[in-house]
Amino acid sequence: MEAKDQNGQPAAGADEKKKLPSLNIISNKETKHRGFGQGAIDLSQLSSVIIDGDEVYLDAGALHAKSKVEKGIKFLPNKDEVPEGRTCWIVWVAVDFREDGKYYAGVTSCEMTVNPEARRGWKVLADHVNRMDYALKRRILVDNLGAKEKELLRKFLIDNDSEMWERSDDALKAALA
Repeated sequence: MEAKDQNGQPAAGADEKKKLPSLNIISNKETKHRGFGQGAIDLSQLSSVIIDGDEVYLDAGALHAKSKVEKGIKFLPNKDEVPEGRTCWIVWVAVDFREDGKYYAGVTSCEMTVNPEARRGWKVLADHVNRMDYALKRRILVDNLGAKEKELLRKFLIDNDSEMWERSDDALKAALA
């Protein structure tokens, strides 16, 4: 609501809002940090893959903790407070480019538990943020996935783009073997 003076006109300075420091998310490659609030992170090559039981799908909402499985869920700090919850995974996938084309460069996985009926869930937000950062830094961290989830993810990545899979590092292929 806009502030107005006694004559119904906009109050002096009403449209002048204090600028707060913010994190700029941009698509160019400028990543230099020039002081507080001046950093830039390129998320244009980061995707989030959800593994929910036997279902594997892309969900861009996970970047803002608003994926299909997270919507309407109150996340609690103690896993024991989520009775009968099902385990889901967010997998951060960063894509990079080489002379021969795109490849899966960073892949990390994060656990969460959800109980949609109770509208409760568990996740460690710091772990999700750190692993997103690790994917952006081209690390492979999927050791917390079970054999079934690794196979589902491997198949999903291959089906998504088999040429990207072929160009990916052997470390990823070994981690999902």
